[in-house]
Amino acid sequence: MSKVRMTTAVPVLSVVAAGALLAGCSGSVSVGKSEPKVSADKLATTVSEQLAAQTGRPKPHITCPEDLTGKVGSSTRCKLTADDGSTLGVTVTVTSVKGSKVNFDIKADDKASPAAN
Repeated sequence: MSKVRMTTAVPVLSVVAAGALLAGCSGSVSVGKSEPKVSADKLATTVSEQLAAQTGRPKPHITCPEDLTGKVGSSTRCKLTADDGSTLGVTVTVTSVKGSKVNFDIKADDKASPAAN
């Protein structure tokens, strides 16, 4: 499985998504709060946008069930749902925090789950 590293700056959030199957990557978040936190909706939207930009394909449907807290070791599980209904789990884990910048890794599961019938 390949690993892609890339950092993208966005006013509130920077997230990176890797190739077509989200093999693995790193990203960062900059926020002005005392304890940085990335909302679940913003995280999902940005992962989707970055994946589309990386692959040149339409934005995939990404959902994240909770906010990502800017504390080393904190993580959340997101889900990518493909057009055929199959899903791929994605784990986002905070690796470091420097001031208002939160660095994290994104790692996709090795196998997708088939679409529900």
